[in-house]
Amino acid sequence: MLIPALQIYRSRFKPSEQLDRPYAMVGVNIIAADSDAEARRLATTQQMSFTNIFRGARGLSQPPIDDIESYWSPAEKAQAMNMLARSIIGSPDTVRAGIDALVKETGADELMIVSDVYDHANRLRSFELIAGAAGIA
Repeated sequence: MLIPALQIYRSRFKPSEQLDRPYAMVGVNIIAADSDAEARRLATTQQMSFTNIFRGARGLSQPPIDDIESYWSPAEKAQAMNMLARSIIGSPDTVRAGIDALVKETGADELMIVSDVYDHANRLRSFELIAGAAGIA
């Protein structure tokens, strides 16, 4: 519902003392690693978290797994992938292309990035790679 929400916001925007034109900040899940395959593995932490929400079993994040298909049912996969459809997951080149496409599609003025990676060192590395891919490092 991101695009319809942005369209409504922009069409109904009224300038004020604080803002003379619409300003859109878009939240996006981005998980980066040195390769697309490693980023997809790291993303299983978030995929399991969403699956657990659907199961009514909220809890702490879990370490990534090698085979997410063995974790969720087809229905759970469909639900989780729907919720995570705008996620950008991959190597720096994949992330750069994903960010560029998202900004082009949405006209976002700013991105708010979440990188839900289990391991602290890998999470920091993900943010470093994202910053480099976005040209801010």
